[in-house]
Amino acid sequence: MGKIKLSDTSTRAPKDFDKEATKVKTQAILEELDDLQNLLYAESKHAILVILQGPDASGKDGLIRDVFTSMNPQGITVKSFKTPTAAELSHDFLWRVHEAAPAKGMIQIFNRSQYEDILITRVHKWIDDDTARKRMKAINDFERLLEEHNNTRILKFYLHVSSEEQQERLNERINDPKKQWKYNENDFKEAAMLKDYRAAYEDCFEYCNEVPWIIVPADQNWYKEYIVASSLLETLKKLDMKYPGLKKSTTTF
Repeated sequence: MGKIKLSDTSTRAPKDFDKEATKVKTQAILEELDDLQNLLYAESKHAILVILQGPDASGKDGLIRDVFTSMNPQGITVKSFKTPTAAELSHDFLWRVHEAAPAKGMIQIFNRSQYEDILITRVHKWIDDDTARKRMKAINDFERLLEEHNNTRILKFYLHVSSEEQQERLNERINDPKKQWKYNENDFKEAAMLKDYRAAYEDCFEYCNEVPWIIVPADQNWYKEYIVASSLLETLKKLDMKYPGLKKSTTTF
């Protein structure tokens, strides 16, 4: 992956993408994903880890609802990583993350992830650059471990939202009664540091790219859902999965 400059990367769908036609395609993809997720669960030879990163109000929660709830909930789990607890801080930074890694047959979604430990920590100067580089190496090793020793396929999405769209969505949390429960006054302080966060992400894209990042234009939900759903579909198809046959009886008399 070449050097990514987020300021030069569009946050919107290409002009030749038709909204309604794309929504029809997405619905067809979701139906196919339902069958493939069932096959993944039945075969139980591979695991899928979906990592969702992005600024506040980039649409991570809505994406999970609109793409992944079309599948059997028994085969999907979601883990949100918040401020570490005292117990988590007493371990290495990957301890709480490794504990949530997917089992074979499962799709695990990380709503924020191990990358927070080299993003918010750097923006707020809680760790220095040397520590961040060491953590990046540990993250690369961790992802390689999952891939090589548990047949885990990792999809890493950065939801790329514009400053204007982010502000509009944050203001909706004040004015829309259905969204007021999401309001956190600190979100506006974090949004004011979007430039700093983008710089931290760009460093992350450069040094943690053994598993490539997918930059998802996130200003339009319909396009964001299409990109994530189609990427997951492509990944599952490549696994060439098959339903297991009847199990031989081991009963003896």
